[in-house]
Amino acid sequence: MSIPGDDIEVPPSLSRLAGGALLTPVWRNAIGGVTFRTDDGRYIKHGPRNAETTMAGEAARLAWAGAYTPVPHVLVHGADDRNEWMVTRAIPARSAVDPHWLADPATAVAAVGAGLRALHDALPVRDCPFDWSVPARVRAAKRRGIRLPLQRAAAPSVDRLVVCHGDACCPNTLLDDDGRFSAHVDLGALGVADRWADIAVAAMSTEWNYGPGWEGALLQAYGVAADAERMRFYRDLWNAT
Repeated sequence: MSIPGDDIEVPPSLSRLAGGALLTPVWRNAIGGVTFRTDDGRYIKHGPRNAETTMAGEAARLAWAGAYTPVPHVLVHGADDRNEWMVTRAIPARSAVDPHWLADPATAVAAVGAGLRALHDALPVRDCPFDWSVPARVRAAKRRGIRLPLQRAAAPSVDRLVVCHGDACCPNTLLDDDGRFSAHVDLGALGVADRWADIAVAAMSTEWNYGPGWEGALLQAYGVAADAERMRFYRDLWNAT
């Protein structure tokens, strides 16, 4: 994932969604999708159809999760033969990897850890219709033709079932101006799983975004001691899929 330049070509379908609003690209994902901010308080995600997650699926997850925790409100979503899109109302907060917070990693990492714990505590497992368990992820990988190098090692026992974010990397936590967790974004894979499926990825992503040495601070902010076996397994699964 990266921050795109200003020379991105705006497709006609996105121009129609913008409705004359000024578009500023803010994020590009690994498959070429781009998120734009408008000057009238919206965000527009636009990109190629994805075999792993869909924006329609994310819209459904946001609608469900929004009853329990702060997430973007979906205004409209849709798709054509090649692309899909989703428009959400902007949240007055900044990503944990905004330059302001990259300059203050201690505050950012603490907010990411606390925010992830708040998400896990808020979302009701019993009522969640979405699955992100190891078997579900293995089945999804096989449908996409991915052979996972995990057959020799059985998944560790479940520590605590929660509704996981599904992409708990640091950029997907928003902070308010005081450096506190404000909301989560990019919930296209949200579903029930062991909490370590999220914790392992969140801790791993601290090094990508802030440099080495921040993993312990994230675990402390979440309120859990390191679990080397579970962290290794869920990182390997993440990297393989």
